[in-house]
Amino acid sequence: MKKTSVKKSANKKNRVTVRPVASKPTVKQNKSKPCFNPWSLSIYVYWFIILFFIAATFYILGRAHNIQPATTTNVEITEEALLQSGDYYDSGKTKLLAGELDAAIVDLTAAIDSGAASVDTYILRGEAYMQSGNYRSSMADFNAALAKDPANAVAYYDRSLLNTRLEDYGDAMNDINNALAANTSNPSPVLQMRDLYAKRGQLNLWMKNWQGAVADYTNSLARPEGTVNPTVYAERAEAYTALGNYGEAINDYASAIRVISEQIQGAPSMDERESLSSRAMSYFEKSAALNLNLGNIDAARTDLESAYTIGVALNDSETVTRLQGLITELNQPTEPAPVAPVEPTPEPVAQPEPAQAPVAEVAVTETVTENN
Repeated sequence: MKKTSVKKSANKKNRVTVRPVASKPTVKQNKSKPCFNPWSLSIYVYWFIILFFIAATFYILGRAHNIQPATTTNVEITEEALLQSGDYYDSGKTKLLAGELDAAIVDLTAAIDSGAASVDTYILRGEAYMQSGNYRSSMADFNAALAKDPANAVAYYDRSLLNTRLEDYGDAMNDINNALAANTSNPSPVLQMRDLYAKRGQLNLWMKNWQGAVADYTNSLARPEGTVNPTVYAERAEAYTALGNYGEAINDYASAIRVISEQIQGAPSMDERESLSSRAMSYFEKSAALNLNLGNIDAARTDLESAYTIGVALNDSETVTRLQGLITELNQPTEPAPVAPVEPTPEPVAQPEPAQAPVAEVAVTETVTENN
């Protein structure tokens, strides 16, 4: 009986010790713990390499598509192909000053087409078009210049000259007024106030605003800069004549002749000297007509004789014959009828006239000396 109980207890003991081991929770914790797997990282690296090569392939193909094959054609590189916008401008300006209008227009157009043209480029091409008679294109360029720079005195001045050629004196006057205002606030190195006042005086003269013309010509002559143009004195004399102020007109013609005699001294060519002498001869005739109207017979005779001397020096036989007849009439005992001064009429835009011949130079100098 004792043996049996011991065996049962031993079996019972063994059974109890086995259960706790089978039911330990630590076994489940070890099975669920995460672990590092190197193969999962290699998959990401693999896909990154594939995507990189795909992107590189598309980039290379795109660059190859834009590259044009090299041509073996021999292309002659001309001087024009090397010119930049500024070079075209300088070339066009030089040709314009030399009177090569068509060539100047080509260069200035190339400068404008380059897309980097300055306001001065439009102004120069407008001047070239104006001198060549293409007034529509000239007006377009001056308008374009003013659209870029609404306070450009040179553009206003040039457009005033163009409107004068078109005989649109109202618009010309507006432009010259704007040029004066712009040049007063922002002086241009290529414009002088003396010239602007003289141009406005000329417009007033042609529009028969005699008082306005006298005022503008007086302002022009009073300016210190630049040189005096004898035409300013002569045109103010015309305004004085229209106002009936013959004495002032005679003085202005004498001043114009004095300036011409000084210009003849330094005239570089015979053509310029002859042109200046011809103008002096005309002024002597106008002064003679005014003296006749005032009853100054001796002064009128002196003026006609001075004009006659210049005509002989210029070998102008037609003028010499006409003047000789007038002098003969003055020498008659009967007093000749007064000669009415000619009313000034609009003329084309005045251009600088050449100077005069050496023989005429002596004639003008002598007559000025005699009058003094």
